[in-house]
Amino acid sequence: MRSFRLLHTADWHLGQSLHGIPRDTEHARFLDWLIDRIGEHRVDALVIAGDVFDGQNPPIPALALFYRFVARAKALHPRLDIVVVAGNHDSASRLEAPSPLMTEMGVRVVGTLPSSAEGMFDPSPLIVPLHDADGTIAARCVAMPYLRPSDLPPVDEAEDVDPLIEGVRHRYAHAWTAGRQRCGRGEALILTGHCYMRGGALSELSERKILGGNLHALPVDIFPEDAAYVALGHLHRAQAVGGREAVRYSGSPIPLALDEEPYRHQVMLAEFAAGRLVGHEALRVPRHVPIHRISEASPEAALERLKRLELDSALPRDAWPFLEVTVTLPEPRPALRDEIEAVLAGRAVRLLKLGVRLTGSGQTLADSAPPVDLASLEPEEVFRRLYRRSHEGDPDSDLMAAFHELLTGVQETM
Repeated sequence: MRSFRLLHTADWHLGQSLHGIPRDTEHARFLDWLIDRIGEHRVDALVIAGDVFDGQNPPIPALALFYRFVARAKALHPRLDIVVVAGNHDSASRLEAPSPLMTEMGVRVVGTLPSSAEGMFDPSPLIVPLHDADGTIAARCVAMPYLRPSDLPPVDEAEDVDPLIEGVRHRYAHAWTAGRQRCGRGEALILTGHCYMRGGALSELSERKILGGNLHALPVDIFPEDAAYVALGHLHRAQAVGGREAVRYSGSPIPLALDEEPYRHQVMLAEFAAGRLVGHEALRVPRHVPIHRISEASPEAALERLKRLELDSALPRDAWPFLEVTVTLPEPRPALRDEIEAVLAGRAVRLLKLGVRLTGSGQTLADSAPPVDLASLEPEEVFRRLYRRSHEGDPDSDLMAAFHELLTGVQETM
């Protein structure tokens, strides 16, 4: 009998724009690639661990991408089980809205925590049977979506515990226990979560700390040791958590911020036999749009590197690389962007961000002259100190002349 194979992915962020550039083409390429991998590796189940969309109200092209993917995946692979849980970026109710139709297709979508008729948390609807190629149940997936503080039970404040962490622990334990009770002999217990785990490496530019922030990062022992696999979403860098190979973030399939350029973007293929994880493999997602990041000590060095940048003029425009340039400025250079754009004119690249590192002290006026009454400073001295906050030395004569001209004009109108 062939082993059971599960593909774990998360953090698609369909509908995202990067510095105003839509990512629809990149996402479409990824989804086509994903369908090919499902067939190539004879995948039995697909788990999407949250942040399907980039926002609560996804644009129409993003919705079309998602539903087209689901329809194609099920048409090509009718036996494929698909489990989708909401992340912190998703609208839980909007994601769940088409659930009656999706369930008929063999797709389970979970956005919110289910409740019993008495209003109590009922984990039963979260437990999804996953089938192998023979149609036999090979695993039970506990499809836990992103938990907001309002989803958590009250915790006795007299206890010396963090109420948010303990609230999550309580909800997870209730769901995992119910899933374990449903597992038959030889069935793997697979858990999901969209959360920020303690010790995880995150991208500061595109990830929000959730559930109260860094102080409320969840400990890995929140997941039971007998779980065959824990499919996590939220952090965009693929990684195992807490030294446990079976507790994993799949990472995002494309870089969602420029600082994610070095990441290995991938999906995880996990293999199970007799209810246990017997292997896992990272399938690297090809990058449709490269990212170039140039960081130099001087504008001249940056401009020189830009001239030497190897670019393929035959690429279609939607595949032109993204470019970030960061330079160190000891003095103002108002025409820097114009200089860079002149070097890039007519070349197959898209400048998304120009950053500068200033070399001044960074001190406020109060910090730079604590014994002085700021009201007694002459305007010229205030200007010089402001200049030194961002730049080295003093303003040159042309800049000072412009300042005096402006100052005179202001004083004459007072």
